[in-house]
Amino acid sequence: MRKIIAIITCSLLLASCSAPSNKESNAIGEIVSCATINTDRITTKGTVLPCLDGGPGIVMEALRGPVVVNVWGSWCAPCIEEMPYFVALAETGKINIVGVDVEEKNVAAGKKFALSHGMNWPILYDPDGRTKALYGMGVPVTWYINAKGEVAYRHVGLVKSRKILFDEVRKYLDVDL
Repeated sequence: MRKIIAIITCSLLLASCSAPSNKESNAIGEIVSCATINTDRITTKGTVLPCLDGGPGIVMEALRGPVVVNVWGSWCAPCIEEMPYFVALAETGKINIVGVDVEEKNVAAGKKFALSHGMNWPILYDPDGRTKALYGMGVPVTWYINAKGEVAYRHVGLVKSRKILFDEVRKYLDVDL
């Protein structure tokens, strides 16, 4: 009898620890698919960047917002410093974020950085820095892209606080956080 009770207890404990299935959530240890990125499907020419997850590329000029595009590299100390603010922004669920891993040694380094820093949003891969020609500047840089696909604001350099990031989203993208 004790054996049966122990088995039932263990089964209930294990069942209570399992997470519910959610198709929209990203599995731990996986890079988010770029299929969720909002784009103008008509725009087919421009700067195409592959997705860090290995999926199809995205035409940067086709991005539609409101969306925050954060350009980073695992080798960039200010990028590492600001990443918790972007994680907090993503956790609100009120704004889309797209990451751009720029001038990385290899895809594996970008994936490792993204997973270890809790980046639960789509990430594009720009190994040769083509986005510099499109939007200018190096890293870190954050672009605020409106519904028309226009850059409403470009924050060059480190985003120094969660408050600054959230205030810029409110101001330039008119998103209530």
